[in-house]
Amino acid sequence: MNILVVDTIHGGREISRHLLFQGYAVDTVDVYRNEGSITVAEALTRRYDIVAAPVHLNPDHPLMHMKTEYRTHHQMIPFCLGKTRPHLSVEITGARGKTTTAHALASVLPGTGVLLSSIGITEFPSRNNAGKKSITPASTIHAAKLAVASGGWLVAEQSLGVSGIGDLGILTSAEDYLCAGGKKHAYDIKKEMLLSCKKILAAPGIAWMNDRVIHAEDIVSCKGTVCSWAYNGEEGSFTNNLLVLPAYQNAIQTAAAAACILGYRPDPLSEFTALPGRLQVKRNGSSVIIDDANSGTSQQTATEAVRYARTILPTSPLILVIGAEADNICEGFSLADIKQVIDTTNPDSVILVGDTYPDDAESCLSHPCVHVSSLTEGEQYANTISDTGVIVLAVKTWR
Repeated sequence: MNILVVDTIHGGREISRHLLFQGYAVDTVDVYRNEGSITVAEALTRRYDIVAAPVHLNPDHPLMHMKTEYRTHHQMIPFCLGKTRPHLSVEITGARGKTTTAHALASVLPGTGVLLSSIGITEFPSRNNAGKKSITPASTIHAAKLAVASGGWLVAEQSLGVSGIGDLGILTSAEDYLCAGGKKHAYDIKKEMLLSCKKILAAPGIAWMNDRVIHAEDIVSCKGTVCSWAYNGEEGSFTNNLLVLPAYQNAIQTAAAAACILGYRPDPLSEFTALPGRLQVKRNGSSVIIDDANSGTSQQTATEAVRYARTILPTSPLILVIGAEADNICEGFSLADIKQVIDTTNPDSVILVGDTYPDDAESCLSHPCVHVSSLTEGEQYANTISDTGVIVLAVKTWR
């Protein structure tokens, strides 16, 4: 069987390795940097039994109009795994909240397991880091094989959809955006793919009308720092101070509902703590750092981080480090959104991070700021401004 794998940057190279190992004839095309095994022009002259392309590829691309069978990178996960599957698999997708939900759910599941998230691959129960992996669909193949080898479960965070190997598929957010050259809605893609999972859970606030979808609100509810749950004749509650933060409340509720569906009590979530880069509180001498620097940082999360910081040190000067690292993130953080955060929260000092912003960004923001290239530079500079204030890191970046 001859297979063409399109887009080596976003996991295509890893998919091709698995296919080659299984004995298939594989060509790869890098549609961005021309670093595949063959060029687009060469691929168009050949015949393939399958073309595997990412869902975000523009449907008007010439490689999307060959007379053959097409599969998405997500659909190549079960193709590459064959009958090798973990005894329990959960797939998680959504515009935001994926990582926190994945870690919260993994903290509840018993025994051995493998968690794939934007933080990397984490082995349970040891919490050992087994390597840095992206959340492109291809990474799930490796994570699933690790789970099988350990005899454990798999919780996999994935971008732009799921593969369908999940006993449970979770949608964490209804936020939508255009992809595939502006031709497709990401929200529609995710919902369509989730229908291939055995069971489907929608996080609180998602109005998805489908008989197969279980809504988290039907299982859990929150009041203050208390989360109550009821499912299949059992009920209970637990307390966690993170529930006062909207982002954590949503993720913890979703993880609690997922645990119930899978047959486990969610009460251990009372011990769940903030993740690095997701409103984690750190201390640096007399300063407090609120870390909201991650791939899902946005206008909403940055604003929430500043408000959270002011509940901790309400009278101290606040330094906002905000922006996007262009070298390692696909979706940016626009100046318009950054200006909205600044206008809404009125920080004492602003440090703008990112090389994609113009040199006159200060005038665009209507607020004095220092412009640096990276999150590291921004945090270091913030520490030189004040040793008694609160620093908010709101930089969109992979970590």
